[in-house]
Amino acid sequence: MSAVLEKAVMDVPFGSLEQVRSSASSVEAVSGSFALVDVSVAYGSEMVIEGVNMLVPSRAVTALIGPSGCGKSTLLRCLNRMNDEIGGVRVGGTITLDGLDIYQKGVDPVDLRTRVGQVFQRPNPFPMSIYDNVAFGPRTQGLRKREELDEIIESSLRDAALWEEVKNHLKKHAFELSGGQQQRLCIARALATKPEVLLMDEPASALDPISTQQIEDTIAELKNLVTIVIVTHNMQQAARISDQTAFMLRESMDQPAHLVEVGDTKRMFTNPEDKRTESYITGRFG
Repeated sequence: MSAVLEKAVMDVPFGSLEQVRSSASSVEAVSGSFALVDVSVAYGSEMVIEGVNMLVPSRAVTALIGPSGCGKSTLLRCLNRMNDEIGGVRVGGTITLDGLDIYQKGVDPVDLRTRVGQVFQRPNPFPMSIYDNVAFGPRTQGLRKREELDEIIESSLRDAALWEEVKNHLKKHAFELSGGQQQRLCIARALATKPEVLLMDEPASALDPISTQQIEDTIAELKNLVTIVIVTHNMQQAARISDQTAFMLRESMDQPAHLVEVGDTKRMFTNPEDKRTESYITGRFG
């Protein structure tokens, strides 16, 4: 995390609308930084998230935590407009990426998803070879030269900590890989388009402990290259891998979810400002 952005994030009280706006303007030039101002999400007439104000720092890991049904994945999908694919969803407020309002007229969601990649809960490799999985994005962007593709495939697989395991088997079908390898292949596929941000929705929840450790180690390396936002139910995982943590809560089905607290992970896990955060982190509910 850059020193400028780190100071901006640390100086912003969670939920402080005007201070988020003010601080966002000072970090717009930092590649891969989000600012969320008064963000809300509604499914039809039902408001499911309301009044989210926070900064997502560049080149750092931000963890979204909270009980099931509190809107973590919904908020995550707002960052690359995947909610656009769901009928009847309305996103209010402002979300900027490097100062650009990603919901303003003229922003192409497909181009946005090139800048903001996503890895899902369960590995979802395409039914093709390892090589073709990673080459899919660059080819879609028009790249055809084999030499350039080879370089991208190798660098992406290296960044995803998979190259040494598959470098002699690139023609192998992706479905022949283990679950953990498939998930790292999906990370490599996302990295191949050179995104600024990588969204991860519980990327290790379907994996065994060894594969989970490999994914966490990969995340620790990747944050030097891209901004990472991860949804996780695993408190120990959030504490291990994230720089910033945001705690969301939906206190009843009659109320929309909201952001309870956001801040430096170490502080959040040792000295949270809100008693509800402490109760959740210590396992008293959720």
